[in-house]
Amino acid sequence: MVRGDLFWGLQGALDRRGLGPVAGVDEAGRGACAGPLVVAACVLRPGDAARLPELTDSKVLTAKARDRVYDRVVQRAVDYSVIVIPAAEVDLFGIHVMNLEGMRRAVSALRNTPGYVLTDGFRVSGLPAPSVPVIKGDKAVACVAAASVLAKVTRDRIMSDLHDVHPHYGFDVHKGYSTTDHGAALDTHGPSPVHRWSYANVATAAAAHRVRPPHPVVLTVAALENPSVPIRALGPYVGNNERSAAGTAAKSRGGARIS
Repeated sequence: MVRGDLFWGLQGALDRRGLGPVAGVDEAGRGACAGPLVVAACVLRPGDAARLPELTDSKVLTAKARDRVYDRVVQRAVDYSVIVIPAAEVDLFGIHVMNLEGMRRAVSALRNTPGYVLTDGFRVSGLPAPSVPVIKGDKAVACVAAASVLAKVTRDRIMSDLHDVHPHYGFDVHKGYSTTDHGAALDTHGPSPVHRWSYANVATAAAAHRVRPPHPVVLTVAALENPSVPIRALGPYVGNNERSAAGTAAKSRGGARIS
């Protein structure tokens, strides 16, 4: 585990020691209760951080700045991939399992196997190259920050498109995160097919509206411990997350490159 205080130095050190190309991996949407989880991997040219002056953690950039950096990263990247994991997979296997699996899929979707992989915060087993997690990697490693921007912009655009299909929820504003307005919309309308029905707030709204999930759901610990979530009311294929799906998910590979 590496602390994120190296200010772009780690990637350069690996490249100089012949351990490149170095791929950075990051996600967007882990904390949302609606919409997909998006994971990206990115390989930059050595020294390209200097040619991307706005590059940093996507969460601290404005939307316009993210779009500018996104375009520059797509233009300059040696290689990149973006993996979109729908809410149904998150509901079945759990967010942490799918976050790790998404990172495996993103690296596997690169055209060439990297020499080294840097991940943002989480240790990931099963990658096709040596790897190390970097705490706050999206602020410390250029290729991780680039992956952060690719994932965030892709997901924001997906959520804006979903707003056109489900305008009641305000996905174009909060992007599926649990804001006060989003909670009010859930209370009023109940969950949509693109919500994460395994999450406590969504499961509670589903039970209140007497609607059942459109796909199999393994409830989160928070949902199971919430007395306002009657499991029987959510349908016949709702399980609990004492049943681990990690083994099944670890065998899964795939994903499409977005370019």
